[in-house]
Amino acid sequence: MAENAVRLNKFKNKGKDANELRRRRVEVNVELRKAKKEDQIFKRRNVSALPEDATSPLQERTQNCQAARQWTLEEIITGVNSGNGISQLQATQAARKLLSRDKHPPIDQMISSGLIPKFVGFLGRLECPPIQFEASWALTNIASGTAHQTAAVVEGGAIPAFVALVQSPQQHISEQAIWALGNIAGDGSALRDKVIKHGVLAPLLHLLEVPDLCIFNASYLRNVTWTLSNLCRNKNPSPPMDAVQQMLPSLIRLLHYDDLEVLADACWAISYLTDGSNERIEVVVQTGLMPRLQQLLGFDELSVLTPALRAIGNIVTGTDEQTQAVLDAGVLAVFPKLLQHKKPNIQKEAAWTLSNITAGRDSQIQEVINAGLIPYLVDLLVRGDYKTQKEVVWAITNFTSGGSIQQVVYLVQSNVLEPLLNLLSSKDGKTVLVILDALTNIFMAGDKIGESEKLSLMIEECGGLDKIESLQTHENEMVYQAALNLIEKYFSDEEEGVQCEAPETTTDGYAFQVGENQSDFNF
Repeated sequence: MAENAVRLNKFKNKGKDANELRRRRVEVNVELRKAKKEDQIFKRRNVSALPEDATSPLQERTQNCQAARQWTLEEIITGVNSGNGISQLQATQAARKLLSRDKHPPIDQMISSGLIPKFVGFLGRLECPPIQFEASWALTNIASGTAHQTAAVVEGGAIPAFVALVQSPQQHISEQAIWALGNIAGDGSALRDKVIKHGVLAPLLHLLEVPDLCIFNASYLRNVTWTLSNLCRNKNPSPPMDAVQQMLPSLIRLLHYDDLEVLADACWAISYLTDGSNERIEVVVQTGLMPRLQQLLGFDELSVLTPALRAIGNIVTGTDEQTQAVLDAGVLAVFPKLLQHKKPNIQKEAAWTLSNITAGRDSQIQEVINAGLIPYLVDLLVRGDYKTQKEVVWAITNFTSGGSIQQVVYLVQSNVLEPLLNLLSSKDGKTVLVILDALTNIFMAGDKIGESEKLSLMIEECGGLDKIESLQTHENEMVYQAALNLIEKYFSDEEEGVQCEAPETTTDGYAFQVGENQSDFNF
């Protein structure tokens, strides 16, 4: 249970030192940030619809076409190594076609044949744009492979050659070079930083300084944005801070561009940049992008909604002030829709985001209440999938830890107890321990207003006591001890016939009141 203790300690809790108020939830961040195919592709091959079709997504010039016969690897090697420019172009194009096959492209054979240095050399052939393009495309597809294959392209000297082509007057060559650099940067932190050190940002960002981004065709701007997102991606280490500050103005501009793919990758870039220290979150928040993120959170398209929600979720892992910037943008107004989304992953990430907000000040907890979100959370405790339920449990426990007595009373009035108690049957000891922590917090609030006896009755009436008692045989000793503590303190000396009439008003002015329906109680 050491992991659980770590996570518990990473939330803000009342009474802690100010510097300890909010900590990063490392465990769940890792889980939510595992690369998934449906999230974003970090390396991409440029594949023709038909292997022998010379028309590419980058609109290859028809004069570069050759006969449809597929060359052998030996013929390609011979042509590339010949001193004849036409033969070299034809051989390079043939290599590109083989590398663009949907299935089993011969990447390793190309590498072992020593072709990469030759292709890199062709990138500098300014007098022959067609061979620059074909070599760029071939190298892009080699770099789209495994880490070993990407490294082979880098070791061949491709990065500076591609950086030089970013501002090629031939837009299709520029685009292919940018695509290749995106594949290299997407391999991991080390190659990302190598691409940055070779000076990619100046020419890449210069492209985006034009008054109207509509001068670019759609695929070009999409590739630029995707490559920028890969330059923002990966941690340990995160991208250099000066590089982040250079990229942010262009990313903010792309967040306002009317193209779903551009918006999606710009959002992913922001989500990567906010997945770090409070200092890194602050650099992003200071751009004033929150109102736009709030708008993007309202998109129906999952490709945009998913990274926008991820970015907001990351920001609220920061300081109270950074969380407040999210709340001030009106983000909570979108959460009823997110918590009822048809995709369980969106529900889960929305609940995860709320769990970090309810780990904040009681005024921020109040904003969650005022937005009407507690009934939706309670409903997810009943109907959500298990991963979502676990995040809701954290949201509820943080609420009980940092909320005022009145807020905890409101939570109990919202019928949270029964579904919370039902999850005590979970096989996940960590989740059970977090639920017991929530129950302890609720009882502590009850103690302060003299209502713990009524709480005990309510829990017993919905079958909760049986569930708590069954935990005394739990294999996890911390679960056993927490359950025992609750039983000994609140259930051991029960008197027969606990009175059910409403208690007298307490000095706090509110109390749990149990009527004929044991789950129906008011201030």
